[in-house]
Amino acid sequence: MENKEIIRQIEELKKAKNAIVLAHYYTHPEVQDIADYIGDSLGLAREAGNTTADIIVFCGVHFMAETASVISPNKKVLIPAQKCGCSLAESITGKDIQEWKAKNPEGLVVSYVNTTAEVKAETDYCCTSSNAIQVVEHLGKDKKIFFTPDKNLGAYIVKKTGIKMDLWDGDCCVHERIDSNMIVDMANQYPEADILIHPESNCANDDDILNMPNAFFYSTAGIIKHAAESNKKQFIIATELGTLHQLEKANPEKEFILIHPKTICGSMKRVKLQGVLKALQEEKYEVKVPEEISNRAITSIQRMLEIG
Repeated sequence: MENKEIIRQIEELKKAKNAIVLAHYYTHPEVQDIADYIGDSLGLAREAGNTTADIIVFCGVHFMAETASVISPNKKVLIPAQKCGCSLAESITGKDIQEWKAKNPEGLVVSYVNTTAEVKAETDYCCTSSNAIQVVEHLGKDKKIFFTPDKNLGAYIVKKTGIKMDLWDGDCCVHERIDSNMIVDMANQYPEADILIHPESNCANDDDILNMPNAFFYSTAGIIKHAAESNKKQFIIATELGTLHQLEKANPEKEFILIHPKTICGSMKRVKLQGVLKALQEEKYEVKVPEEISNRAITSIQRMLEIG
């Protein structure tokens, strides 16, 4: 079946079933193009909570669909592909959080949204890369804080806020390969370009990179916003490949250079147009968080949305 026909059927089924398609920036361009909303983790979580749709087709990885299920427990949340994991979410369990809490009963746990619902249920505050600094600053310097699971984002927050935290040793398998040498090499090749870097990157706590006048650290949504508002014409993009699609659509007169051709999230790329259609047709691959976990996880997610 050609993409044009698949898209036609998807649109018909969305109307017939009161369904909405949410897509992350890292999915395939054709998946982004059929989405009702495209965003990063924070934006997608908000949209999942605000939608009046009966069915949410979540084009992203599994923890994102779980978050949507927690926020909207009365809606059917479908993920159009299986084995859509995340190296960050898979690096830590609820038991790991419990063990830290047992040793630090007065401490607070801040979990990046890239975690399972089970971990969020043990968490005091969730955050995304968009609002991680605000969440940690909200807690202040007097609290013992455990930040999990992204060591790079955690180290970046420590640098930016001066607030010491215990950091879990997890990383994003895509952003971990974006190191300081890669940034410096690209800066030398393109001296006039702004370098837009995701704070999950390996170089996120390197003072030499943080102090570069043309280097900026942002969430994916922040990268897109900077490019739209800047007068610059050339940008090095240090995040996942899929982000280029929205950047190039919104700014056809500007040049976007990917930091490395292998910054690709294989899990995100599992979501295909055919899978979206099948999810709507068969209402398969439903993601439903057990009520006991959902009832405990919602508090940390709501705090994230309030501070965001």
